[in-house]
Amino acid sequence: MPAKVYRDKDGDLSVFKGKTLAVLGYGSQGHAHALNLKDSGCQIIVGLYEGSKSIAAAEQQGFKVYPTGEAVRRADVIFVALPDTKQADVYQTEIQPNLSQGKCLLFSHGFSIHFETVTPPPEIDVVLVAPKGPGHTVRRQYVEGKGVPCLIAVHQNPTRHAKKTALAWAKGIGGTRAGVIQTTFREETETDLFGEQTVLCGGISALVLAGYEVLVEAGYQPEMAYFECLHELKLIVDLINESGIGGMRFSVSETAKWGDVSVGPTIIDAGVKKRMVRALKNIQSGKFAKGWVQEYQSGYKQYQALLKAGQNHEIEKVGKRLRKLMPWMQQRSTGGVQASY
Repeated sequence: MPAKVYRDKDGDLSVFKGKTLAVLGYGSQGHAHALNLKDSGCQIIVGLYEGSKSIAAAEQQGFKVYPTGEAVRRADVIFVALPDTKQADVYQTEIQPNLSQGKCLLFSHGFSIHFETVTPPPEIDVVLVAPKGPGHTVRRQYVEGKGVPCLIAVHQNPTRHAKKTALAWAKGIGGTRAGVIQTTFREETETDLFGEQTVLCGGISALVLAGYEVLVEAGYQPEMAYFECLHELKLIVDLINESGIGGMRFSVSETAKWGDVSVGPTIIDAGVKKRMVRALKNIQSGKFAKGWVQEYQSGYKQYQALLKAGQNHEIEKVGKRLRKLMPWMQQRSTGGVQASY
């Protein structure tokens, strides 16, 4: 049975009348939720740690900024817009001591709740509102009168109003314009991590780099390899996003279609799917989460080394040079807002 899709009529912003909503963190998702909710008529404050580089940006955009703990104390609904690895520490020192009965904790990703790095008291509502897109897209779509689809979930509901809170929040950020689907913290967390690792980020990045290297090592110009394996990817993804894989195939040449259906499955083959299953099992068992928390606790050493190696890849240098020919691409991708916490 198809999932129920909630739209604008299902979200009631009057749920927030007379209430204060706090956004903890002012990075990609934090700034987007804060600005969209403010433009939707809600009372928003921002909570940041002392010395945060984001304080000036939040104040410049019209928000009252408080230390994290004070923002939690003042608010009725608290959006924890902090990195997954940092949420546990901030929760213990700043959030939990300032919670009281009737408040609601809201997350945009279920990691901390599902893997129990954060365990809220039973008298607190705990909900999820997860836009299916980066914060800068959430903001840009809202400003354009559109919206990014959202997932909602309820983990704890002592007030019996948790779902109404989640739907109101989703409406306030523009999600109900596109559609909202109810899920669980477990389902959102595990599918989100799987998608990031095997397809959307890890899979695509590795595929692009491998294709680029094959062409360059075969003697083709780096610029040609960049355009064929990275630049044109957006054009194909846009077609898939707009009309599915079948719609993309309708729009490309017969030769491209034949290469798609005959060669594609020999590259992304049964072995790749088998390793995807292994990645999913590591997510489901908590092995990935445990390793990621340990990486954070050890100072992000491997993480930073891998990121640095990626940034030093030749494709980044070639791409930087070619993208200067199209400066509008950078303006479009970030919306002019720097992501920070």
